[in-house]
This record gives sequence, C-alpha cells and structure tokens, in this order.
Amino acid sequence: MSGTYSQPSVYFFGQGRADGTATMKDVLGGKGAGLAEMTNLGIPVPPGFTIAASLCITYLETQQFPPWLRSQVETSLQRLEAATNRHFGGSERPLLVSVRSGAPVSMPGMMETILNLGLNDRTVAGLGKESGNEQFAWDSYRRFVQMYSAVVLDLDKGPFEKMLEAAKHRAGVERDIDLPTAEFKALVKQFKAHAEKASGKPFPDDPMEQLWGAIAAVFESWHTRRAIDYRKLHNLPDSMGTAVNIVTMVYGNLGEDSGTGVAFTRDPSTGERQLYGEYLINAQGEDVVSGTRHVEPIARLKEQMPAAYAELDRIARILERHFRDVQDMEFTIERGKLYMLQTRRGQRSGQAAVRIACEMVDEGLIDQDEAVARIPPNDLNQLLHPMINQSSKVDLLTSGLPASPGAASGKVSFSADEAEALAKKGKAIILVRRETSPEDFHGMVAAKGILTARGGMTSHAAVVARGIGKPCVASAQKLTVDEEHGCLSVNGRELKAGDWITIDGGSGKVYAGKAELQAPVLSAEFTRLMEWADKKRHLKVRVNADTPADAHKGRDFGAEGIGLCRTEHMFFEGDRLVAMREMILAQDLEGRKRALAKLLPMQRGDFESIFRAMEGYPVTIRLLDPPLHEFLPHAREEVEEMAKALGKPAEEVQRVVDSMREANPMLGLRGCRLGITYPEITQMQARAIFEAACAVALRKGRVQPEVMIPLVANVVEFRKQALIIREVAEQVFREKQITVPYLLGTMIELPRAALTADEIAREAQFFSFGTNDLTQTTWGLSRDDAGRFLPYYLENGIVEDDPFQVLDQAGVGKLIEMAASLGRKTRADLKLGICGEHGGEPRSVTFCDSLGMNYVSCSPYRVPIARLAAAQSSLSERGTVDRTRATV
Repeated sequence: MSGTYSQPSVYFFGQGRADGTATMKDVLGGKGAGLAEMTNLGIPVPPGFTIAASLCITYLETQQFPPWLRSQVETSLQRLEAATNRHFGGSERPLLVSVRSGAPVSMPGMMETILNLGLNDRTVAGLGKESGNEQFAWDSYRRFVQMYSAVVLDLDKGPFEKMLEAAKHRAGVERDIDLPTAEFKALVKQFKAHAEKASGKPFPDDPMEQLWGAIAAVFESWHTRRAIDYRKLHNLPDSMGTAVNIVTMVYGNLGEDSGTGVAFTRDPSTGERQLYGEYLINAQGEDVVSGTRHVEPIARLKEQMPAAYAELDRIARILERHFRDVQDMEFTIERGKLYMLQTRRGQRSGQAAVRIACEMVDEGLIDQDEAVARIPPNDLNQLLHPMINQSSKVDLLTSGLPASPGAASGKVSFSADEAEALAKKGKAIILVRRETSPEDFHGMVAAKGILTARGGMTSHAAVVARGIGKPCVASAQKLTVDEEHGCLSVNGRELKAGDWITIDGGSGKVYAGKAELQAPVLSAEFTRLMEWADKKRHLKVRVNADTPADAHKGRDFGAEGIGLCRTEHMFFEGDRLVAMREMILAQDLEGRKRALAKLLPMQRGDFESIFRAMEGYPVTIRLLDPPLHEFLPHAREEVEEMAKALGKPAEEVQRVVDSMREANPMLGLRGCRLGITYPEITQMQARAIFEAACAVALRKGRVQPEVMIPLVANVVEFRKQALIIREVAEQVFREKQITVPYLLGTMIELPRAALTADEIAREAQFFSFGTNDLTQTTWGLSRDDAGRFLPYYLENGIVEDDPFQVLDQAGVGKLIEMAASLGRKTRADLKLGICGEHGGEPRSVTFCDSLGMNYVSCSPYRVPIARLAAAQSSLSERGTVDRTRATV
C-alpha cells in the first residue's frame, strides 16, 4: 500500500505477494480481490494495482480526484516498473497497461475496459522492436486508439468500424489481424484525426494523461444506463461504486503461439463438471466477448496448445476448490506462457445453479445449508421457463449455440429501444442483433428472448442472458441481420420486424412463427434442493389460486395450502356472468335471491374441487371484493347485448350501469361493505363454502376452510359479517349432520385496520395482509394510474423500488409490523399471513419471516421461489422479533 493518506486507496499485487485478499471485495471489487488472491496463491498473474471502489463515489460526487490519490498512483506505477523492469512511456521496453472496472458484486459486461494504454508514436516503436513484430505493435496501437476514443472520449463507434472495414476491403482480408502493417499505421492516423475532429481536442499522447482519462472513464461507467439498469434488475445498491484495476499488459495477439479466452470451471448453462469456455488464437480479450470473430471451444486448446491447456485445467481446479464455487476465468497465453487475468464467481443459469449446488454437496465442497443459501431465489424462475411442446408444428429456420436455456416466442425487434417500448405495451418481443453490446442491456431485459448472428457461449449476449434468466440463441448459422432496414435472412428466407419467431435456448434451434409452449419438467436435483430448503424454513408457503387448475399447479410446486382464493374470479364468464348481472339488476331482495340461487351450485362446485385439490391443506377464501360495476358492460353495444340476454329494456340496463359508477371505486362500495349492504351475497357465498366443505368431509376427505372478510376498517364491520357466516355455517352443519372446523378472519388492507388490529383481533382468528391494496391506501396512489409517474420516480431515485413489486418495509412494513404486534397481544394464537403480490418476492418473504408470520402466499410459479427465500431467511437468522409462531 502506498501514499501518505491515512486510509490506503491503492493496493499493489505482483511477484507472488499482494496487499489485498479475497475477503476485501468491498474495497478492491471482485476483480481486484480475485487478482490479489490468485497472486497470493502463486498463480501466474501480471502485476498491477487496484484503486479502491470507495473513490468511485467520491469522484462522481466531486468530479475530481483527491489530491493524495495522484501520489499513491505514481508510487504504485514505480513499483510496477520495478516489478516488470519496464518504463511507463519509455521508448525501450515500454510498460503498457489495461485499465479495467471491478465492482464488489460482479456486473459482467456492464462497465468499461481500456487495453494497451501507454501506446503513442514513440512507445509503439519500442513495442515493435521488443516483440520483433511491428504488425502486432501497430495492431495494438490501433486497438488502443479505437477503444480509448469510444470509452474515454465517448465517441460513436460507428465511424471507426467503417474505417476498419474499408481498410480490410482495400487489403482484401476478412480478419483484422491479417491487415498489413502499413494499413494499421494508416488506420491509427485516421482514427486520431477523427477523434480530434469529433472531440475538439488532440488525441492524448502522454501516457499519464491517458491513464487519468481512463481511470475517470471507468468511474464514470458506474453511472451508464446499462450499469444502472443492471443494478436495478439485481437489486444492487448504487452506493458500492467500482474499483479500477491497472494491470500490466500481456498479449494474446503476438502470433500463432499466443491467444486469449474465457473459461468456467463448470458448464454455466447445464452445470456439467468440465472445463468450459472459448478462446481465440492471435487475439485480445475483446475479440472473444464481442462476438466479432468466431471462437473455438476450449476443448480444442488441448490439441493446439496442450501445455497451456493442462496448466489452465490445473489452475481451474485449484481455484474452484479454494473458493468452493464455480469460477469464471479470463486468461491470456503469451508465446506459450499462461497468465490469469481474472477469477470471479461464475454467473450461471438457474438449471446449472441447482445442479452445481447438489453436486458440490456430493463432492464435499459445501454442505446442504450452503447449497440452499447460495442460489438466488429468483434464479429458480429459469427452471420454470416453458419449453416447446413436442407436438407443436414448428418451422425450423436455423440453429445456433444454446447460450441460455428456455424457450420463448415473440415478434422480431432489431432495436433495444424499440424492444423496451413494445414490451411496455404488453408485446412479446425477441431481440435480434448481429451481436449485442452493453448498450443493449435494457432491451434484453424487456425481451422474452435474444437471438444473435455472432458470438459464442461466453459472448456478451450469452453471459447477460444467463444472468437475467432469458432464453438466448447465439451465433445462429447463416443468419444475416440487417438492423438498419429491419430484416433478417436465412438461406434466402426473409423475416421483418414484427414477424413472429420462436427460440429454444436449450437446443439452440430457431423457428419461424409462434410455437406452442409447455411447462418444463423439473429435475431430480431441483426436488432434492427444495427438500433441503423445506427442512430449514419456518415459514409456510401457500398459493394464490382461484381455480382447481391453479390449486393443482400450486401443489405441484410444493404449496402448503391456498392463501387467497378470489371468489369474484369465478363470476366473470358464461352463465355465471349472466346470473351475476341478473343479481345486480334485480329490483328487490327476492330478485337478488333468485339470481344468487343460480350462482350457489356453481360456487359450491368450484370450492369442492379446490378443497379436493388441496388434500386437507388450509384454503383461505376471500368473499366478494370488487365493486359490482366491474361485472357490468360499459360500451353501448355491450349494454344492448346484456339487456337482450336478460330480457330487459336497454334503457333500464343503461340507467343501472350509470348509477353504479363511482368517482373512486377502489374506496367505494366493495369488500365487506357489499356484504353489509347486501347480506344475501355473504349468505350465498358462506353456504357454498360450507356445503362444499361438508361434501368433501362426508366422502372422508380432509378440508380446512378459512373464510376471509375483505376490506374491513372497523371491528363492527367484521362482527356483522362474521355473525352471518357463523349462522350459515351452523345451518349447513345441521342439515348435513357433520361439523367442519373452520377459521374466520380478515384481510388487513387499510391503514385503519392495521392501526386498530388489537380490536379486530378480538373477533378475527387470522389476519392476511393484502399488500396490494395496503400499498395503494398507504401511499395514496392507484396502481392502475401510477405508471404515469412511477417510472420517473424510479429513474430519478425518488423511490428505490416499485412499491407494488417490492414491499415498502419503511412505510407499509411498519403498518404490518404494528398490526401483527397489536393483533397477537390480543389473540396469542392469531394466524398471520400475506397474500399480495409481495408474497413471492424474496426480500419481502424475508421481512415476513422476521415478523414471525405463519405463511406467505403467491402465484403458483412463485411458490418455489418463496420456499427457497424462506429457507434462506431462516439460515440467515436475521429475524428482528421473536420467531415463535402461533400454533394453529
């Protein structure tokens, strides 16, 4: 460590010793910590130094470097010169460096890198003389000017690429590296002239000026759109910042005895235990990940450079055993000698993560608890991706590399911006690119899947797609993408923007048209991991299910009951909707009862099927909640159709429709207010529930109904509805000559209910927190209208998360905590659960567990995610209150 500042900011590594270790990720970033650890392990790493990540935020806030940083960097440069016997800016044996980012949490491809820094008209001659390869030296110089112009000077890449293509055309070559020295020299001159014209200042020749410009650019890349989008997607804080790594250059583009590549210690798509990756001979790292050249699988390196491959394989095993996790490594071979440039935790698909965790337990590298703890719950989404139905008629278009698993259908889009815009309108999109770049990240997130014409299994498209759980096919054969004119072609077939295609990221196949998709088959490893998770968690996980099909799906995914059955969803179709509308239009009690009598057997049959599907697990049924106008048509033509179906005059129906309109329906006549105003509705629903429960019980089935009264704000409301329900229950039990145990509770979805929970708990046996409406009423905003301003709030940091996706623990969470505490003070055995959309969001699950809730409930496909999140919460022991749960 160097400099006079009291807190070290620059950390050196080299010659078998490093100032840092792998435990210092928060300081050195993941890349810097990995370089330091490999150095300490005796693994061949080019020497260098790391500038601490904390200085990134300081620089971004002040737009200047602390004065003491310059002396620390200069001291470290001197150490680097001594370690390499080179001179920074020297004409003989010049010291050249790479400048690379490295956040405490891996953000692959999101920030910037500059290679070959230190080259100018003087040092390029020294590099050519030392290497004996003038063409290599000028190729490196061309690369540096091109990369520096894009990253540091923030110039458009397009003109540089066009000049390069023109040079290759003049020389009659296809690959950059085959250009003659004279063309490289001409390109450097052209590039620098263009950079000066476009930026308004000469291209910097002073290596120190280059270095400080690069350091600033890496810091600035923390605030690029793609980096911000990535952090939002993965719930990473903006306050981390990125470290800057300055590392001695080693060259993979020195000739046929040199190369560069990316390797994983296991297959990141499938989890198979084998060295996996890609490389290029006579290339630099950017060539591998950019997709501009067709890469070779790592297995071929064993044939081309057996000694280098054996050394790489040996180091891969050392690193995986040392870190006890899959490693993502970058390497360069310079004239036969292997250098490691990076090791970090390897990003992997959800399928691979589960397999790797299970196999590492079997290998003794980790235990079951660590296997459960290390898999991000949302990664399980990828295992639940649909597959192409084998019976579906498909039209094979082409095939490529299976870069990220899962199948997806969507309309073709050639622009990340367009893909995002169309996705916001609810369109299913497949983003199609020649190759993706970091600037495409937002479009990749929005798309259902990604298809590229270039790039390998470790290309930007592949790595990002696996990280965000999107299907991806890369390097599709004979695929030509014309992004400018919005079309693609394969073997003479042409598709345009807006045409449907289907990709299968597991097989690499691409189909024209919209294929039929089906649910995936879960692996034995998935079942095994979930069994381990279930042993660790305290929190039960239920499913939100309104139909028997949803109930069965929830049970398939391990749900332990239904936390929310929305009875209104049973009324929105066919004869049910007609009967419901007849009830609403009835002029008197008898008319309403006649209509409700038609609905009774329909509801009873639904409940009976759901009880049977749950096989004795508890089923929470919410009584009718939405305002009645939601069941009525609004367009004139639809009103006339309804009037005809009901045999009523259209004018009469229109008057009823108009009378039902409310200024604010969300806060109007709905929930328990409906049941109090029209008690016959509550009577019918209660009878349907208890008749269904008795029917199941009489056939020796197990059943646990829980009746939930919605939108209670006052204990008197609950009491009135509860009296009706209990009276109906007793009537049905007498009629059926059987008694079924049941619970009676309420949904806490209004702030007043939370504030008076102690009063309500005198009557209610359970609380289910309806966090969708509780969020709306706490924030004072409508979920349907929030889209007009909430994206702006998120982009500008006014709120960190969408409160409808991630539970607002500071606001809504305080109300929930208060209600839970007040409720259990009154009733010690009060059952607590959550049934809003937050029930399947991992951070919200952890919060619910910390409050000692009994269960969370979520949609069927979120059940495994909630199970894993609940297990991780138990393992973390981060609960803030007594975890003792009510025994019910």
